[in-house]
Order: sequence, then C-alpha cells, then structure tokens
Amino acid sequence: MFANECIDFTDLFVKHFCFWEHLSEEEKRILCENMTMMKFKKGENIHNANENCLGVILIKKGHLRTYMMSEDGRDITLFRLFEDDVCVLSASCIIDTITFDIFIDAEEDSELLLIKSDIFEKLAEKNIYIKNFQHEITSTRFSDVMWTMQQILFMSFDRRLAIFLMDEIAKNGKDEIKLTHEQIARYMGSAREVVTRMLKYFVGEGIVELSRGGVKIIDKNKLRELAQ
Repeated sequence: MFANECIDFTDLFVKHFCFWEHLSEEEKRILCENMTMMKFKKGENIHNANENCLGVILIKKGHLRTYMMSEDGRDITLFRLFEDDVCVLSASCIIDTITFDIFIDAEEDSELLLIKSDIFEKLAEKNIYIKNFQHEITSTRFSDVMWTMQQILFMSFDRRLAIFLMDEIAKNGKDEIKLTHEQIARYMGSAREVVTRMLKYFVGEGIVELSRGGVKIIDKNKLRELAQ
C-alpha cells in the first residue's frame, strides 16, 4: 500500500487508532507504506503456530475466531473479532509476556488491514501514544480471555449458554441466531452433545425454539434470568 492510498482509510485510522493524531507526518507515512489490505475466505486459517508473527490487524469487514489448540487437536475459543475490532495478540512476537500460540480463522469472508509487526514495534518504541495503545488493546483482549476461562471453570453450563445466547442476540439485534449446535459448541469450548442437550432443556422451559441451523429466542426474560 502506497502512502497516497492511505487516504481511503484515514477515517478508520482516526476512529480506531487513538494514537493517529499524535503521529508525525513521517510516522504516518511509514505506517501507511507498511499497511496491507488482506482478504480471507470463510473457513480460511489466517494465523497459526507454525507461521511467523502476523502483525496488528483491524477488521474492516467480516468475523474472526481466535483460539488455542491442545496437542491432541482440541481447541478453545478465546474470543471472537468483528467488524471494526483491533487485535494485537496476532502480533504476539512483539509482546514479550505472551508465551502461548494463537490461532485465528475467518468465520466468514473477511477483509483486514494489517500493520507489519516489526514496523509497529519500531514505531511503538519511539512513540508513547502507540505504546499505550498497544497495552490498552492487549489488556482488553486478555480480559476477554480471562472472561472465557472464568466461564469454563466456574459457571454452570446452563448459565454459560444463556450468556452466550444473550450476547449473540445483542450483537445481531435479532431474536434468531444462525448458528449450528457444532458452532455454538466450538465457540463455548464444549461438546456438541452437551450443547444439544442443554438447548433441548431450554426448549422444554419455553425459552427457545430450534430450527435447522439456528436457535430462536422466544422468552428473553427467562433467558436473562438464567444468565444472571
């Protein structure tokens, strides 16, 4: 991406990179020249443990899943990223305290703006505003990870599922969630059979209706009570 092409994304930078207004013209030029637009198809792996450091990403369009994987192939979703989200854990090589491998998949066709990790690191070393931004976003993502761990370790599954469903309808603005039991299980770090069994219990309680490839919420109040 050349510097003059950066103009098309200035609004995104101003909105999501709080350090933008504190950059010199030279720093802006360097950032623009080392930013790349990348496109990924649904299901495509974006980053894994065998690849070099990806870099800092801004999701312009799409939906990503970030997860850890065990040696026997089991995975736990750490957090999901949606349009306008920023992630620096994908640039874990520039954060010394991150010692675990991050995997990232595109859950739907996605477009990302990628800042090269080495360039971001050099700019952060010289500009305290970029460094503060890095720490702030890292803290946010680690909070997401800790919330996931807290749910898995300390919450009953019915409450976890209720929280998940409430979050989904809040994000989508709709009472119907277009996710399969397998997808829900993957996002929650559980087994499909466990999800199916609990959803059937929710059906019996008059909380949801099930359809092929989806879940419809029919009693938000009951669902909200379970989530609390």
